[in-house]
Amino acid sequence: MQQQTIDLTSKAATDCNLAEPPRHARISEDWLSLWTGLAVFLLSLGVFFGVELLGFGAKVGTWTELSKAITPVGATYKWMSGWLAVVSTYVFMLSLLGLGNWLLGGNPRKFFVAFTLAFAISFGCWVLGNYANIAATTPAELQKFGITWSLKLTGEAGFVLALLAGLLIGNFFPRLAALMQEAVKPELFVKAAIVIMGAGVGIKALENSSLAWGIMFRGFCAIVEAYLIYWAVIYYIARKYFKFSREWAAPLASGISICGVSAAIATGGAIRARPMVPIMVSSLVVIFAVVELLILPFAAAQWLYKYPMVAGAWMGLAVKTDGAAVASGAIADSLVRAKAMSTMGVNYAGGWIMGASATVKVFIDVFIGVWAFVLAWVWSTKIEKREAGSKVSVGMIWQRFPKFVLGYVGTFLIVLILGLAAPGMVAKTKSAMGQANVFRGIFFVMTFFTIGVLSNFRKLWEEGIGRLALVYILCLFGYIIWIGLGIAFVFFHAIVPPLAKG
Repeated sequence: MQQQTIDLTSKAATDCNLAEPPRHARISEDWLSLWTGLAVFLLSLGVFFGVELLGFGAKVGTWTELSKAITPVGATYKWMSGWLAVVSTYVFMLSLLGLGNWLLGGNPRKFFVAFTLAFAISFGCWVLGNYANIAATTPAELQKFGITWSLKLTGEAGFVLALLAGLLIGNFFPRLAALMQEAVKPELFVKAAIVIMGAGVGIKALENSSLAWGIMFRGFCAIVEAYLIYWAVIYYIARKYFKFSREWAAPLASGISICGVSAAIATGGAIRARPMVPIMVSSLVVIFAVVELLILPFAAAQWLYKYPMVAGAWMGLAVKTDGAAVASGAIADSLVRAKAMSTMGVNYAGGWIMGASATVKVFIDVFIGVWAFVLAWVWSTKIEKREAGSKVSVGMIWQRFPKFVLGYVGTFLIVLILGLAAPGMVAKTKSAMGQANVFRGIFFVMTFFTIGVLSNFRKLWEEGIGRLALVYILCLFGYIIWIGLGIAFVFFHAIVPPLAKG
């Protein structure tokens, strides 16, 4: 008897024409996401020629006064007000994505209305998520803003707010959801963001080059070992005990195991899963990353203050999004050093614990492209060949391979090579990528808003989204966190940060 599998794709996704082929498309969405991300990346390189082509980008920082929440990211645009920066950012993204929508065969007039609404709501959530009582994480930030408490969710709380806003509109305001339909393209947004993210990973690699090579080597070994253990076990659990299809089990394994949103999207593209599959996994990733951020740094301070680098590596291995992982490392850095000082009288230098978190996370991000290629090959040559009974050509593997991963690897290598070949240009490279990352953040927050708009939550619950969350909870808190702790201990227990001077 054929094994029964669970299909979580809701009728709402079909009603929203998620799988409907574009009208007179001139390019596929996969290729468009690559070129959209590369366009932002290449424009950011204007810094090398003395021109800040993206300097008008609206940068959102942690705030208590709304008038100080938004600033233009470029130094030459400091004369520009925050709201003018928002308008400039909106016009740029409307033009860039409007051209892409036309290439996909979309309706320009409908897109203008749809994108304006989606951008306004998404950006509003992004700003609100950076409110100090929500986003501030360290004692220094609390002191800076004159507040006594914070939820310590980092600015990524904006992703959660955007998702909730999208769910509200998608489930209770169907006319508004229909009005925005032309601009509801979460896969395009997130893939373009991942292309830009490759450059950010390159910057992290350059910044971490000053760390001891021992930490770098240990981080690489930890990632390879953890990924191979995590992924296989989660895939097995999802298939064997929860009866998920391969289409759901593979993105779920990638999303839970190491890298969250980026890995789930890349895996979905590699195995040609329906768009809703990695998107729903991604929404769970962000929600649970917030939970981990609130728990793990304090657990590390309580039990790992004698092994500070283990604490840092654990944050990188266990917390699933880049921002939340590095924020967890920053919190653990402060708490663990304070605990070591109070109990042992040892004053460790700051930044090394967080550096371990960032180092591990860099290797995780680099591994996404490798893993996507491996899965594309396995699915094409093994699984589908066996199911179809026919030979799979190299061309079919290339057709399946998610093209935006090429952009991710390309931007990473360009930034890394520039920094290594001309160390004096690292500051300019960092400035350029800082401008590109403003748009990466907006792409991400629009991703989660449009995920919500597409999701008929009640229908998804009826069809099994609760079981998807159950797998996530079981594997994350019952298995991954503890295996990650063990791997971090094996590779990092023998090293400690240097002592603080003075």
